[in-house]
Parts: sequence; C-alpha cells; structure tokens
Amino acid sequence: MKVAYVFISPRGGTYKLGQMILPQLEAGVHGAEVVGMFFFDDNCFVLRQGDPIGEGLAKIAEAQNILLMMCDMCALERNLAEGEPKWCDAQGRGRKEPGYCVPKNVVKGVQVGCFPDLYAALKDNPPDQVISL
Repeated sequence: MKVAYVFISPRGGTYKLGQMILPQLEAGVHGAEVVGMFFFDDNCFVLRQGDPIGEGLAKIAEAQNILLMMCDMCALERNLAEGEPKWCDAQGRGRKEPGYCVPKNVVKGVQVGCFPDLYAALKDNPPDQVISL
C-alpha cells in the first residue's frame, strides 16, 4: 500500500514523524510505501538544515523517492521560503499562474507549494491512502 502523510497537528513532525515514522523507515519496518509528506504550520521547522529529524528524513526521502513538500504560505511565514504565495495574490485571491516561491535553509530535496503542486507532484505515483497527523 502507498501512503502520503500530511502533517497538520502540533508535534506531528517532531513526535509522530520523528519518534515513530522516521525510525521505522530507517529500520525498513514501516509496512507501507511512503510516496509523499506534506508539512503545514510549525511542522515545517523539522525540515530546517541541521535539524536531526529533517536531515534523517532527507536521506530516507532521497533513497526511497519520497516527496517532501511544505506549504508555501507556512514556509514563507516561518522564513523557510522566499518569494510570494504560489496560488494566491497579495489580496488572497486565487491566481491562474503560480507565483515565485522557493525553499531556503531547508534540507536537501524539499519543495514548497500548495495543493495544486502536491497533486501534480504525486500524479505519477499516487498514494492509496492519505493520512493526516
């Protein structure tokens, strides 16, 4: 079974990912193929360069072809990206073409985006289940 994780709750990244999922992935006993992880709010902080969870996750993601993406607006708010929101303008209206937004000071392989970017990134390797943590 293929799964994608969406980290939305407080400590989803530090506790659920860092203390459960990542160690299982590192040991090869997780039991499902993880195809993607999407990070919201303060969960984005585990993706900072030098963070032990993020650094370990980057290695696993590269080896196992796992998408790592953080919410563009969450990343911008936390100085983990630069640019502007990809799919909303400054007034909060949707836009047809994405704005420029790139990650900064995060571990290797992390992308920044919103739902249209997540769907596009997973379209060739879609999950069977999406799990919110």
